This record gives sequence, structure tokens and C-alpha cells, in this order.
Amino acid sequence: MSQAKVDRYKAEKANRKKNLKREKAKRGAAAVCGVIVCAAVVCWIGYSAFGYFHSDDTTDTVAQTEINLDSLNDYLDGIQSGAEE
Repeated sequence: MSQAKVDRYKAEKANRKKNLKREKAKRGAAAVCGVIVCAAVVCWIGYSAFGYFHSDDTTDTVAQTEINLDSLNDYLDGIQSGAEE
């Protein structure tokens, strides 16, 4: 090995514990952030579902619409009388 490689290896070996501790802290922080984000998403979905299913809508969901079909009936009667002639 060259002297530069030996020096790099010694420096890495001297800082190995510190580097491992730093990497472990980064992984732990990433895991905590991931758990917080997942919990926030689950809570948001639960809150939205609760609001959707327990809405205080007192309005009647069944609406009746009246349609005037007189002109359609007149048209169809005109077609039938024209076909009979």
C-alpha cells in the first residue's frame, strides 16, 4: 500500500466510532421523521373520514323534480298520427 492509503486508513480508523455514531443518529432521525409523517397522514385520513361520515347535514338528500312532458307527448302524438295516414 502507498503511504497515502495508509494515512487515510489510519485517519478513518481513528474516527470510526465517531462516524458510526453520526450515521446511527442520522438513521434514527430519519426513522423518527418517517413515523411522524406516517402518523400525520393516518390522522388526517381518520379526521377526514370522521367528518365525512358524521356530517351534520339535515337536508333531505332525495330531491324530487317535476318535468312537464306535454310538448314531448304532443310531438309523439304528431308522429304517430302522421304514420297512420
